Amino acid sequence: MPETHSNPLDDPTANPFEVASQAAADIARLTGVENHDIALTLGSGWGKAADIIGETVATIPATEVTGFSKPALEGHVGTLRSIRTPGGKNVLVIGARTHYYEDHGVRRVVHSVRTAAATGAKIMVLTNGAGGIRETWTPGQPVLISDHINLTADSPLEGATFIDLTDLYAKRLRDIARGIDPTLDEGVYTQFRGPHYETPAEVQMAKHIGGHIVGMSTALEAIAAREAGMEVLGFSLITNLAAGIQQTPLSHAEVIEAGREAEPVISALLARVVEAL
Repeated sequence: MPETHSNPLDDPTANPFEVASQAAADIARLTGVENHDIALTLGSGWGKAADIIGETVATIPATEVTGFSKPALEGHVGTLRSIRTPGGKNVLVIGARTHYYEDHGVRRVVHSVRTAAATGAKIMVLTNGAGGIRETWTPGQPVLISDHINLTADSPLEGATFIDLTDLYAKRLRDIARGIDPTLDEGVYTQFRGPHYETPAEVQMAKHIGGHIVGMSTALEAIAAREAGMEVLGFSLITNLAAGIQQTPLSHAEVIEAGREAEPVISALLARVVEAL
C-alpha cells in the first residue's frame, strides 16, 4: 500500500492480524516467494548482512506492502528483501522498522513481525544498535540479548491475551549463535520510549533493575513475535557506552559511524548464524 494512502492499522476497528495476512499476500505476489522460514529485522549497523546471507530473489519497497511506512530513521533502508540461503532457506529481511517514538501506535511498530509470521517464518531475528552499560564493552561489539525490560509502559497485546515470556529470547537459538562465535557476551536489553537519549540517572536506574543494554526498539517486537508463536533471537550492536558511562555527548551520527565500522564483522557473523538456524 503506497505511503500516500491511509494506513489500515490506524483504524482501531481493523484486525491487525488480518492486515498482516494481507501484507504477507502482497509480499508473496511481489517477490514470487510464497513462504519464508526466517525473518530478520536489520537495525542500525546491521544492514550489510543482507548482502551476504544468500541469493537475493527480490527486493521491494516496504511502502508497496499493506500497513508498512517509510522509515523515519537514517540507517534503515525502507525495503523488504527475500533471500535464499545456500542451504535453501527463505529469509525475509526487513529494512523498514517503525519505532515506538514515531507515535504511530504499537500496531505499526510490530506490524513487520506479524507480517513475517504470516509469511510462515518460525524464527524472528531482531537486531539493533544500542548503548552499553557494562564498561568492559566497547563500541562495535555485538551482544546477544538474553532478556528485556520494557519501559515503554505499553504492549502489542490487546485484550485478555496472557502470553508467557519465559525464555522469550530462546536459549536454543543463543546456543547456536555461541556455537558460531564462542566469544559472544549477552545482556538484558532495556527499551526506553525515546527519541531522546537516556539521562545518566536513567541509565543507572536501568543498571540497578538488571539492564545491561539501553535502546529504543526490539522489546515490543519480541513480545509480538512470541504471541505469534515464533522463536526469537536478539542481537545488539554496542554503538556507544550509555550516558554517564561514557563522558562525551551522545549523537545519532556516532551510532551510524560505529555501525559502519563494525558492519563487515557483524554482518559476517549474522550471516553465519542465520545459515545455522
